[in-house]
Amino acid sequence: MSAQNSKSRPIVIIGGAGFIGSNLARSFLSDGYEVRVVDNLSRAGVEGNLAWLQRLGSGRLSFVQADVADASAMVDAVAGALAVYNFAAQTAVTTSLADPVGDFRTNALGTLNVLEAVRRQDTRTPVIFSSTNKVYGGLEGMQMAESPEGYAPALANLRAHGVSESQPLDFCTPYGCSKGVADQYVLDYATSFGMPTAVLRMSCIYGPRQFGTEDQGWVAHFLIRALAGQPITIYGDGQQVRDILFVDDAVAAYRGLLTNIDRLKGRAFNLGGGTDNAVSINTALAQIERLTGHPLDIRLKDWRPGDQLYFVSDTRSLAQEIGWRPKVGWRDGMARLMEWLVEGNVTRLPHVAARRAIG
Repeated sequence: MSAQNSKSRPIVIIGGAGFIGSNLARSFLSDGYEVRVVDNLSRAGVEGNLAWLQRLGSGRLSFVQADVADASAMVDAVAGALAVYNFAAQTAVTTSLADPVGDFRTNALGTLNVLEAVRRQDTRTPVIFSSTNKVYGGLEGMQMAESPEGYAPALANLRAHGVSESQPLDFCTPYGCSKGVADQYVLDYATSFGMPTAVLRMSCIYGPRQFGTEDQGWVAHFLIRALAGQPITIYGDGQQVRDILFVDDAVAAYRGLLTNIDRLKGRAFNLGGGTDNAVSINTALAQIERLTGHPLDIRLKDWRPGDQLYFVSDTRSLAQEIGWRPKVGWRDGMARLMEWLVEGNVTRLPHVAARRAIG
């Protein structure tokens, strides 16, 4: 973007105390940028991420405690921004089914509040939105084959490259609907108002600063449970396949998209580990057993609504446009995440201990 070299204005990261947001904030701080983290601190553990950033910030980090559902708060939060990233979200399908209105308020209305706050101040300010592969629905119409490695599409092209952005949108579950609505609003603000906006539709991102739960962040959740000697619940048969992406590679994609935002505004890109980092749940669990050195207590339950048998991102468009590709293989990435969990005694943190106590 044209103002990229102006480091006196802050990079605003909404949801910046969360997993990906805090890693992105660290990256910008390391390069000398002013960073403004906006977060309502509602997710357990994120206070630790914020404290970590404040130690690293050397006076270049500011913090605003605010919720995206508060439109007036967003006006102040994005004031003077060099660029705005929106990671604030309700992230669990299960929660969206229990509270569809709350899910909509955060994901759809919250994103619209951010867009309006930016539009009313400066339509030249880039806005990059964190979307999800759930905008493609359950992919029930995709014919599948099963192998010892897990489910895979019957069509050779899909097996070779994964799901591209040409896959029709098919919102399902309130979570898919609310994120899909937000996704489309972000893209339309480039069309309707000329704003430099873009979307990354993420698959499974994992890495340090992630406090995974059963409903979101499954790689970290499995590792936390394994390290704590707690049972792990699998919904379905464990043969469902996902492409997993280490957070440093996700950060590189978010930064690369901003660098090229003037050329790529109004576009959505799939972001994930791609076919080289596609693993079944069962394969990931086997690797966790190898990393921890002890067998896991695995329990099976019925499938959950909207769970895709297979999702692997076709990231060729992103690679072509910004020269991006994953650099961290999934085995190395899982080892690095486990090292962070062990060094930080994450299984002993109060919010993690509380989750163990109830389940």
